[in-house]
Amino acid sequence: MRIGRRIAISWLSLMAMGLLAVSAGNARAQSYGIELHNSLMPASGGMGGASLTQPQDLQSAINGNPATLTQFQGTQFSVSGAWAEPTYRITQYRPLPLVGVDPFNAKSSTPGGVAGDIGVTQDFSALGLPFVFGTGMMTNAAAGVNFRGVPESHGTSAQYIALDIPLALGVQLTDRLSAGGALTLGSSYLDGPFVDMSAMTPAYALRGTLGLNYCLNDDTSLGLYWQSLKNFTFADAVVLRNGAVEDVKFAHPENIGLGIANHSLMDGRLLLAFDVIYKEHSKADFLRAIYKDQWVYQLGAQYAVNCRMRLRLGYAYNDNPMREPVVDSVGGVPLPDGVPAVRYVQGQFASISQHRLTGGVGLRDVLPGVDFDLLAGYMFHNSDQLADTLAAVESYWLGAGITWRFGRGACERLPVPTEW
Repeated sequence: MRIGRRIAISWLSLMAMGLLAVSAGNARAQSYGIELHNSLMPASGGMGGASLTQPQDLQSAINGNPATLTQFQGTQFSVSGAWAEPTYRITQYRPLPLVGVDPFNAKSSTPGGVAGDIGVTQDFSALGLPFVFGTGMMTNAAAGVNFRGVPESHGTSAQYIALDIPLALGVQLTDRLSAGGALTLGSSYLDGPFVDMSAMTPAYALRGTLGLNYCLNDDTSLGLYWQSLKNFTFADAVVLRNGAVEDVKFAHPENIGLGIANHSLMDGRLLLAFDVIYKEHSKADFLRAIYKDQWVYQLGAQYAVNCRMRLRLGYAYNDNPMREPVVDSVGGVPLPDGVPAVRYVQGQFASISQHRLTGGVGLRDVLPGVDFDLLAGYMFHNSDQLADTLAAVESYWLGAGITWRFGRGACERLPVPTEW
């Protein structure tokens, strides 16, 4: 039996890695700036991404606040994926003569894409240690537009994919306080957005995360985390028209998040969670030229119908991060048409939608020790006039996840009254 389980897990791991390998660019349709912040995780995704203090899936703990890892006992393994289908349109009103762009109005031909996430956690209580270790492979960010089929765009296309391998550890310091840290190796791929000047280039970077989680009482908890900059250098990514070769400096922003959750209502059946995240784009290479600092708000609810079924609902709101450009370069690359060209780049990374609704269903023990989650979401249409460039976007997404739980304590979650 154990050998059979190991073989099954090995095959599932290979399938999940393949899922991550084909992650496509349009998951950005529900990103904040460029990052997803647990909005596509199997349980948190149904709760608007809210997960910084009582995450309902292990991927959210590994990818978010590592102090919450102590809530996952035994050995747990989870695979999830979501399909995101955006509608992204750019209208360019005036030409950019130095880069050859003429006025056009077109919908991006980049297809919808898959964002996959794998997580595994292991607690060390059998050794008398208050530690829980977590690792996995996560889709951290994705962006993509393609207007190559529009002659007036002069080959405009931009693709960005960021995959992460986090190593996270949570420690139970007291009965109420836990702390955690994570070191993440990020692997990213950038193509564009410099018109007909760049090609797909890989780069690697490290990022650190620190977190705390504190139970105010038996029903209410607070979570706090900080993530460092993730600095990439895409070497020789751009060839200028004079033949000079330029690197592109690109960084994910510092993030500071605070979450609160309570499950005292309706005899403990109703969990309410609220997260606030502050994204410091102003410190991040590349992004600081097109985004300003941004606030993100994620609100989620989970209702336990019975011991086996959870219904989820979420809403998320974020500031529109698009800024007034004050430079004529992006990521250290000078743009021939100056500020209008920066605006055109903004149009390719226009993370402008502000309202999202999500829902989901969680089923526990569909097989012994196996949980199944479904999520869905919709991001409402929004548009933004960026000088001579008008960008408009909306999207929907669907996803699912499967979790296997093994070992002592792995079936424990939030307290469940026996009368249920």
